[in-house]
This record gives sequence, C-alpha cells and structure tokens, in this order.
Amino acid sequence: MNRPGSTLVDREACALVIIDIQERLAAAMPDPLAVVAVASKLARTFAMLEAPVIVTRQYPKGLGPTVPELERELLALAEEGANVIGVDKVAFCCAEESEFVDALRASGRKQVVLVGMETHICVSQTALSLRGEGFDVHVAADGCCSRERAAHDVALDRMRADGVTVTWSESVMYEAVGLAGTEEFKRLLHIVKA
Repeated sequence: MNRPGSTLVDREACALVIIDIQERLAAAMPDPLAVVAVASKLARTFAMLEAPVIVTRQYPKGLGPTVPELERELLALAEEGANVIGVDKVAFCCAEESEFVDALRASGRKQVVLVGMETHICVSQTALSLRGEGFDVHVAADGCCSRERAAHDVALDRMRADGVTVTWSESVMYEAVGLAGTEEFKRLLHIVKA
C-alpha cells in the first residue's frame, strides 16, 4: 500500500477500466494494435494482482464487439479466475451508466487506471467524471488513442489540468508490482516483454 498523498498506483486500491476498444472504432484509429497491446498487458498485470478489470463496449450494435485479439485475452484471463467484468453502454461517460457504477462500487476500489478509445470522448469524460466523484484517476497515455493525434493530446492536457494523473502503461505495471526479485516480478517481466 502506498503512503497517504502518493500519486503512485496502489495494487490494493486500483481497478483497470478498458474503454470501448471495439472493431469499428479500432478501424478508424491510426495505430489500434499498439493500444490493444497495451490494454492486453495491463489486463494480464491486473489479473496477476487479482485486481478487477472492467471492460466497456459503446453501443455494440453499431460499433461492434471488442476487438478479437483483446476479447480472446480477456476470456482466457476470466477462465483462469480473473475478475473481468463486461459492461455495455450508450452513454459516452462510463460513470453515467448504472451497470458500470455498480461494478466499480462493488469492487471497493477508489483508484482507476483508464485505457481505451477515444481519448477525447469516452476516456476523458469518464476520467473527469470519476475524478469529480473523488476517485484517484490514472490514464495510461500509450493505451489510449483518438482518430486525430491533436485531439488525443488536447484531451490528455485537459485531464492533467483537472487532476488526472497522465502516465504510461509500464509505469502503472511497475508501480503496482512494486518490488523486484520476486516471482511476481518475474511474471511481470514476461508480460512486459510479450
């Protein structure tokens, strides 16, 4: 557990939220495979730490399912006992969906790490709303994207200005694990190198 006032990721307090990494959205992104790879690594790390992973899909009838490679990863983690929770939504802001709010509250976690699509819409609305509700919010910049790079960058600046911690996926993973020289750390190295 981190010291009071720390902005580090706390494995006991944290949940991962993967926002709308769906087929039709991914098809419009400049480098969706990089975002999918980051989301997969973070999901494996959070599963290893027995932390919840909440996965949303925005209007799946129109935007399709979660991209297949990420969906396979999440199903495999769930079959291994990971706490993977799926939420379909129509609100851009996850915090406006009662099923999402119920899942997050039930987890008991007060810190969230966000990744997903698109940074300037669903990710930023969710981050800013959760921050306003008292959550400690971290956004992994390399795990988010927008159709236009400028929109992604502006959204990160806006979130940072509002008290959201903008970070990098490996920072999240290493902060959550905390120690080298352990079996858990060896597992983390395999995740990072994958």
